[in-house]
Amino acid sequence: MIARLVTAEHGIGKHLIKHPKHRTADVDAGASEAELVRRAQGREEAALRAIMQANNRRLYRLARGVLRSDSEAEDVVQETYVRAFTHLDGFRGESGLSTWLSRIAINVALGRVRRAKQNVEWAGARPEAEIIQFPLSSGADPEKSMAQREIRCVVEHAIDELSDDFRMVFIARVMEGMTIEETAGMLCIKPETVKTRLHRARAMLRENVEKKIGPVVMDAFPFAGERCEHLTGAVLKRLGAGT
Repeated sequence: MIARLVTAEHGIGKHLIKHPKHRTADVDAGASEAELVRRAQGREEAALRAIMQANNRRLYRLARGVLRSDSEAEDVVQETYVRAFTHLDGFRGESGLSTWLSRIAINVALGRVRRAKQNVEWAGARPEAEIIQFPLSSGADPEKSMAQREIRCVVEHAIDELSDDFRMVFIARVMEGMTIEETAGMLCIKPETVKTRLHRARAMLRENVEKKIGPVVMDAFPFAGERCEHLTGAVLKRLGAGT
């Protein structure tokens, strides 16, 4: 998923670069946001790339929080960057660049929701929501990987089942670590509303997860397959029975 997004990111960058002379080898890690924006306005590839790499995950998660679809969320992120990079003169610096991009992403995603509802009214159908496919940790323990995958699915389903208002606050505050003020500004709600929705979202999420986690935790701490065979063989060898 991230690889696909990075690939798309490169495509956007190339689309926006006007001339090779605008390319730079790298962006100074200490460059200010204003400097980064200025260079991005000049279509410098390194600046465009730095902005995208810094915001890909947040924009993707926020878009997916609205749409609950992996592929649509990716499309929204791409459209967000195209809109933002072609209208950087509209960024006044009144809020952080990430917050500005986040608002654009949410507006683009909500626009898709509105169009989808219109299509549903006309066609009488709506595609099923999809679940985020997080990359699994590489390792030689299939049982552990399976358990991790099952728990992720439980959590993802529980988050998807939150209502839109609660889901967006939860994603912004918990998953992306945005401050109360940033979340309130991005969603155009009061800070007190952010606090209330986050508290209720956590309570509902905890309840939903606890209902579904029972069957999964029964298989926690697996010790089978290769691990079981390895231990059994080691003990037999020490006892002189494995030779």
